[in-house]
Amino acid sequence: MSFKSALINPTELLESLGQHTDIVLLDCTIDKVGQSIKDAKFEVLPHSQFFDIEGKLSDSTSKLPHTLVSAEGFEREMQRLGINQDSTVVVYDRWGVYSSPRAWWMFKVMGFEQVFILNGGVPAWKKSKLPLVDQYAAGVKPGNFKAQFQANHYADKEYILTHYRDAQVNIFDARSKGRFSGLVAEPRKGLHGGHIPHSKNLPFEELLDGIVYKPLGELKQQFDHFNTTGNEYVFSCGSGITASILAFASHLVGHEQIRVYDGSWSEWGREELNLPIEK
Repeated sequence: MSFKSALINPTELLESLGQHTDIVLLDCTIDKVGQSIKDAKFEVLPHSQFFDIEGKLSDSTSKLPHTLVSAEGFEREMQRLGINQDSTVVVYDRWGVYSSPRAWWMFKVMGFEQVFILNGGVPAWKKSKLPLVDQYAAGVKPGNFKAQFQANHYADKEYILTHYRDAQVNIFDARSKGRFSGLVAEPRKGLHGGHIPHSKNLPFEELLDGIVYKPLGELKQQFDHFNTTGNEYVFSCGSGITASILAFASHLVGHEQIRVYDGSWSEWGREELNLPIEK
């Protein structure tokens, strides 16, 4: 099955859950930088699985936070979660919209297309007075998910170095204006302030209206404001999470050539790398 848009609301999801058995619900929640959700009451949608961005779905050999796991590792974990090649996956988080777009991008970069985001996540579901539970689903039958890495959705340090001067490649930074300009210190130690040369600053909060994405027309205006040239869009942030909020919005407004810089500023800003930086 499929939805009209990659972004769905609680009513759409509820109706589809009543008609289809191939929908897999994934809670993709992670803590925000300097803000934990662990003290909040644990509530998830019924029959959900946990999509472990910071654990099983991170490259444990990397010095960088929650960088992308290998295709083999991703495939193994998705099979364990009961996801099949013909499944429909709906991702959400307990903040509203924060880490669910990162999960959406991870599926895309692993070659899986039937993935959708619940706009507003648990808070929106709760606001609609729909049921929540305090535990994940158990006893899930393993799936036959297959991962096929799609390099055209991925950017690393070498890709940025090769393309940051290219007028056909638009690099957007989702961090705050203060961090982008180097006036506010980075929350992680050992990082320069500033931004990738020629990149554009679009703080991720400007695409959100509280717990949900802004309407499509407003999202389009945010991108149109920059008068971009070229068809390729690359998104960066502190560590690849909020960059994905921009990447998903870019997808919604019709951009097709979309990449996320996985290492983002946690890599580019490292003092020992001495990479090109603007302030």
